[in-house]
Amino acid sequence: MSFQAYLDNIQAKTGKSPSDFKAMAAEKGFVGPDGIAPGVKATQITDWLKADFGLGHGHAMAIFALLKGKTSSAS
Repeated sequence: MSFQAYLDNIQAKTGKSPSDFKAMAAEKGFVGPDGIAPGVKATQITDWLKADFGLGHGHAMAIFALLKGKTSSAS
């Protein structure tokens, strides 16, 4: 599955766009202007996504990659 397909499936499941997830992660202090905030671990983010949105590990890791700066056009 491509990265974009993961993002599309997440949006279909949750109704939240990639920009929505970025904004929510910023509100929680997980990200700053340069990506993941210092000291924030992948597990903190994936646990939040699994608990609040019912995402599986692969989909949660796709959002983590998005928050780190991966774009849908990157391979």
